[in-house]
Amino acid sequence: MLITALTLLVAAIFFVWGKIRSDIVALIALLVLTVSGIITTQEALSGFSNSIVIMMIGLFVVGGAIFNTGLAKIIGAKLLRLAGNSPTRLFLLVMGGTALIGGFVSNTGTVALMLPIVVSMATGSGTSARRLLMPLAYASSMGGMMTLIGTPPNLVIAEIWEEAGNAPLTFFTFLPGGLICVVCGTLLLIPLSKWFLSPKENNKKLEKGAVKSLSDLVSEYGLENNLFMLKAETSSQACGRTLSQLDMRKEFGLEALEVRRGSNGPNLLKKIKQIAAKPNTVIHAGDIIYVRGEKNDVMRFAGEFGLELQNSDNSPAMEFYDIGIAEIVLMPNSPIINRTIAALDFRKNYGVNVIAIRRKSKYITRGLASMEIRSGDVLLVQGSWSAIDSLTSETSRWVVLGQPLAEAAKVTLDYKAPLAGGIMIAMIISLVFDFVPSVISVMIAAVLMVLCGCFRNVEDAYRKINWESVVLIGAMMPMSFALEKTGASQFVSSSLVDSLGAMGPLALLAGVYFTTSLMTMFISNTATAVLLAPIAMESAVELGVNPLPFLFAVTFGASLCFASPFSTPPNALVMPAGQYTFSDYIKVGLPLQVLLGIIMIFVLPLLFPF
Repeated sequence: MLITALTLLVAAIFFVWGKIRSDIVALIALLVLTVSGIITTQEALSGFSNSIVIMMIGLFVVGGAIFNTGLAKIIGAKLLRLAGNSPTRLFLLVMGGTALIGGFVSNTGTVALMLPIVVSMATGSGTSARRLLMPLAYASSMGGMMTLIGTPPNLVIAEIWEEAGNAPLTFFTFLPGGLICVVCGTLLLIPLSKWFLSPKENNKKLEKGAVKSLSDLVSEYGLENNLFMLKAETSSQACGRTLSQLDMRKEFGLEALEVRRGSNGPNLLKKIKQIAAKPNTVIHAGDIIYVRGEKNDVMRFAGEFGLELQNSDNSPAMEFYDIGIAEIVLMPNSPIINRTIAALDFRKNYGVNVIAIRRKSKYITRGLASMEIRSGDVLLVQGSWSAIDSLTSETSRWVVLGQPLAEAAKVTLDYKAPLAGGIMIAMIISLVFDFVPSVISVMIAAVLMVLCGCFRNVEDAYRKINWESVVLIGAMMPMSFALEKTGASQFVSSSLVDSLGAMGPLALLAGVYFTTSLMTMFISNTATAVLLAPIAMESAVELGVNPLPFLFAVTFGASLCFASPFSTPPNALVMPAGQYTFSDYIKVGLPLQVLLGIIMIFVLPLLFPF
């Protein structure tokens, strides 16, 4: 017992200290307990095969797809209209919406679903995501108290209550207590989040020095001015010809920027393909050619080759899926200075097109082929993201502004948003009605997101998984074995309950609640509920009082644990996105946990009299 207690104490100290990553601390603690023989190797590794950990991995992928496809931005924009310009209204909207979903979907699933949406909402409103993400995790746990299926500890106490020969608890038996919890928790979090979850200074500095976004570049260079879409129908004379054979630059004064190609049939893996305009690019029936030039010249070109103008009134918006744009700044002694764009043949040598030049305050977009490059010029290039990224190795010639692959990761595959939305809704329905086990529902949704092209590739999906959180939860879960095998948990819970029982039912209720709350900081809330619910039931029977408020004290104490990032999966899920430290959870979560505990100790006997 001593080794277990010391290991957890030292781990807690390092968690608070924050100088060593929390997942490394958890792994070291796990190894100490294993090497000392307190837990077996099989028990030590059991956390990494736990359904909650596997479900977390799947939910990271689902959440990444929601963000990747722009679905989060779409939903966030609609919710932002309800919030208006009020940060407080936005905060209340996040809390209320999350708590409502949390009543029907697991709190882990709720956070994974809402996290990308809330990040988009924070960005759109100019609010710090730090102020919203931790309350998001807490709201999911509080919302889970409103229904029978909201959180596993609710099911645990319902089973123990029914096994004792009592009438089953209904779906909404938890609703009154859950509503009080959500309302009180929200009111407490408004000042707490404002005081302790302000943006970090280094983030502010980073935002000020941020590289131009893709939309900034499009606007700055006027790329959408005089931009037209021409569609090649089956009867078009352009079909089967290359762009060089169309000779649009010499004969019509036009420049092709890209060719957009869609699938000819139902193809879930890919529906839109962007092709950077190259001389050898062959035009197929159904292709849309994006060209830039004067409208009269465009109409003359379209008429000669039987192309259909798609945008007669407004210029189309440029989109970036497979191809992107970036600025390159020439080195003072670059060997390409004083040479023309045509002579350098960027398309052949680097796989990119030069589509504009910034020369001091002047932007040049026409007649680029014969343009001679001068010292100090900034070139705007277009091509596949990988081709643009390869330019970063030519350090003797130029410097690529920004990180192309990072910019590619920010581009949303918005044409996949309806598909991602359908998968997400199907996952929620399956979670609510429990058609298959929750972890299977989530994994099916994650695999479908990958197969249906909601990510650029499988590697992109893996990058969305926050492995620090996965390892943290997986390493902490086996701690319950150590506490149970050494008798530490039984000793602590029995001692507290026995000593407080003589002081009356309210004191015993408080002891049960805060014992549960304390233990949940070190082991999972489900394991805590399984351990303490029978003890609470037996203690109430010995006092001759109604056991129901004591069982509810167990489930509320187990679920409303906010002072640690690893006490519940939702707390761990928001940790990296909000850039929180262990001390952030102490500052915000500990007072919330204690104050809510005090409130519920007095509320539970009113809802379920002794």
